[in-house]
Amino acid sequence: MKLNPDYSVPLYIQLKEHLQTQIESGVYAAGTRLPSERQLAEDFNLSRMTARQAMQLLSQDGLTQSRVGKGTYVRHRRIDQELRILTGFTEDMQRQGLRSSSRILIANVAQANKEAASWLGLEPGAEVVILNRVRFADDEPLAIENATINHQLCPNILNGHDFGQDSLYHVLREEYGCQLVWADQTIQARLPSKSERRLLQIGQYDPVLSMLRVTFIAQDQPIEFVNSVYRGSHYRFRAVLRQSNP
Repeated sequence: MKLNPDYSVPLYIQLKEHLQTQIESGVYAAGTRLPSERQLAEDFNLSRMTARQAMQLLSQDGLTQSRVGKGTYVRHRRIDQELRILTGFTEDMQRQGLRSSSRILIANVAQANKEAASWLGLEPGAEVVILNRVRFADDEPLAIENATINHQLCPNILNGHDFGQDSLYHVLREEYGCQLVWADQTIQARLPSKSERRLLQIGQYDPVLSMLRVTFIAQDQPIEFVNSVYRGSHYRFRAVLRQSNP
């Protein structure tokens, strides 16, 4: 395709619309690296500034994301998540038609610190399972989940399970009979830490969603305390609100 310098639409917008069409038609699939500004400038006989403006528009529209030192990539579609159903990461990805996997950072039995013990209704020093993972969707890092679980309710859960692939919630339900009834969850936006940027492959100013969740089983007994960080660019949360009766 050739851009038309005599057309009323500026060249950088023409280039942006051309690239957007290729993204939406699947020429550049989700996760694909786009040509560099230099390559685009050469291919379309433009200045690098014009190519940069087009790439910036794609990013502003949420179609692409720059990875530090690696280039610009087509974003996966945003994940719509309703705030009314208690599900885990694996189930959320299955609903979106995405393949989930995890990289385990920590998986061991330890003594609960003061914060986790308070949330789980335990004495400080009680035995808990620490399961920290980077969660992936179609091999793209989306979240860091740091879970602390009451070990008394799921003894030896780390034995015989690969939580790089296995769903924690599925194991709790099916093998330990722990029916997850409800959760108390808070969400706030912030900028990522250095380690979070490294694990999620994002930039210094890419927003993340920090989430705290306490999950309860029957009789309002807490089983899990999770501190998670999600890539803000990939998530959109939805809730149905109704007016209360006067």
